[in-house]
Amino acid sequence: MENKKFYITTPIYYPNDNLHLGHTYTTIVADVLKRFKRIQGFDAFLVTGTDEHGQKIQEAAAAAGKQPKEYVDEIVASAKKLWKSLDIEYDKFIRSTDPSHEKAVAGIFTKLYEKGEIYKDIYKGHYCTPCEAFWTDTQLEEGKCPDCGREVDYREEESYFFRLSKYRDKLLEHYENHPEYILPVSRKNEMVNNFLKDGLEDLSVSRSNFDWGVKVPFDEKHVIYVWIDALSCYLTALGYGSDNEELFEKFWPANVHLMAKEIIRFHVIIWPALLMALDLPLPEQTFAHGWILFDDDKMSKSKGNIVYAEPIIERYGVDALKYFVLREFTFGQDGSFTNEKFLQRLNSDLANDLGNLISRTIQMVVKYNAGIVPGVGEIETVDGDLIDKAVNTVGAVEAEMEKLSFSTALEEIWKLIRRTNKYIDETTPWILGKEGNTERLNTVLYNLIESIRIIAQLIEPFMPHTSMKINEQLGIAPMGWNSTSEFGLYLPGTEVSRGENLFQRLDLEEEKEILAKLNQELVDSRKAEKMSLENAKETEASEAKTEITIDDFEKCEFKVAEVLDCNFHPNADKLLVFKLKIGDEVRQIVSGIRKHYEPEELIGKKVIAITNLKPVVLRGVESNGMLLSAANGEDLTLLTTMADIESGAEIS
Repeated sequence: MENKKFYITTPIYYPNDNLHLGHTYTTIVADVLKRFKRIQGFDAFLVTGTDEHGQKIQEAAAAAGKQPKEYVDEIVASAKKLWKSLDIEYDKFIRSTDPSHEKAVAGIFTKLYEKGEIYKDIYKGHYCTPCEAFWTDTQLEEGKCPDCGREVDYREEESYFFRLSKYRDKLLEHYENHPEYILPVSRKNEMVNNFLKDGLEDLSVSRSNFDWGVKVPFDEKHVIYVWIDALSCYLTALGYGSDNEELFEKFWPANVHLMAKEIIRFHVIIWPALLMALDLPLPEQTFAHGWILFDDDKMSKSKGNIVYAEPIIERYGVDALKYFVLREFTFGQDGSFTNEKFLQRLNSDLANDLGNLISRTIQMVVKYNAGIVPGVGEIETVDGDLIDKAVNTVGAVEAEMEKLSFSTALEEIWKLIRRTNKYIDETTPWILGKEGNTERLNTVLYNLIESIRIIAQLIEPFMPHTSMKINEQLGIAPMGWNSTSEFGLYLPGTEVSRGENLFQRLDLEEEKEILAKLNQELVDSRKAEKMSLENAKETEASEAKTEITIDDFEKCEFKVAEVLDCNFHPNADKLLVFKLKIGDEVRQIVSGIRKHYEPEELIGKKVIAITNLKPVVLRGVESNGMLLSAANGEDLTLLTTMADIESGAEIS
């Protein structure tokens, strides 16, 4: 048989040290899809990873008192731990800081530049640091970022641009010729109407106001920005641009990119345009799901409505969590999580329907036939109805999974589970046993066991641990996905064994309180840990400032400086840019005092500067020193001398 491939990706996540249930949704779905394709006979490959470069990371690391790589290493380790607890079977965890990725990204940028797809120019626009996105005047909403609602900075800076504008018509043509490329269809309509209808602007793909990233190979003042850096992970995870492109040649193009709806724009406009520019085939499908809400509100730390996966897994098992998020929510739409909904599903679907079916069937085989599964006798109409339902369910499941309709696929399996439970009520094996109708009882027991075998196989991609436990009680190994379309493969004479109940029926009110308490304890512990780290950092900084020696003081060079010119920083609303005469030298210093002074009132003033600091780049402008000031609450004043001292005079 031909070896069929299936390549699945999740977003290359921004490293987050506070991963909640909403963050895990895409990865849970991707893992189930991979298991499903693999069990169907596909060579399935799942990629996830982290986007670790950029200004946000650099600033967060500095705030934590760490180097950027050290900072993200700890977060990535935490994420991998969570994926392990969720039993995520990824094949590659790609990090944008991987040396092989960085090398390949530099090569991609160079190739695009040499093809004329990238050029250098001046960027003018509004930048949102949290979203790492530039916006035009018309895209802003009430002067703020349209995605997150935060303040933006107006910037003018040198940048490399990707010729995104030239791909507008090609993208529209691709959407038209491949209606399955963007799903749900509503997302495609949103992209066309909101972003493509009126044309596209070229895209800024480098930054020069920070240095945590892949350097542009031929212009190291610039780092390659997220659009090329992070998105290229889908290629480099397969070895693209390395000495061994075997996986790339085997698996590319991706069969499906999975992601949350808020980032689809980058994946169906920027990403395919980059691939077209690289002469690479486009992914077959991009599917953007909705959010997991909490009581119909989006989860966020600021709202205090975070739900974590860990307490749910620890108390109820990972299969229960996976079943709920896949069954409760229609993939592609928003879904609301509450503890009550989760516990109700656990009781009704898992404990009552599935768990009860397994428990009472095994008990009847033990009671009426000493645990040995009997052979089958004459088939009656009611048996035929069950058998037809059992062997036809797999086709219905596969049809729904092709549409990524996970909830409906599980509903098809649960129709079989409920039909099998109904079969028990229809055939009344307890009456058959009391009447001594052994032949008919044996047929009923066999049909129940064989139906359960098929059910266990069907739920394996969704609930692998539960499937394994059912097979253990049946005394068999899984027979493979194709066995679900055949009835009668279970070998009579096999011995079953009672196991613990797969799912316990719960007291809803009691469990709601317990689950809420466990989640809150985790929230509190993470807050306490963060506060402890912040306090430790403050203490360390305070201790570091307590005492210095005269030798330390003499390392600093203080001089009088005369302000020749002062202007607003072009890319930051808190900074002023000074031209200072310091003796015979003129130098530039950037200072964060914009809200305290107007530039024109400072010209001609004598101020005090530290002149032997290492130069730094602040929002794209180089600063060679520091101006000294004194602050009292909201008030601030620059330091100067009592007498008129010549510029360049040393302070001692």
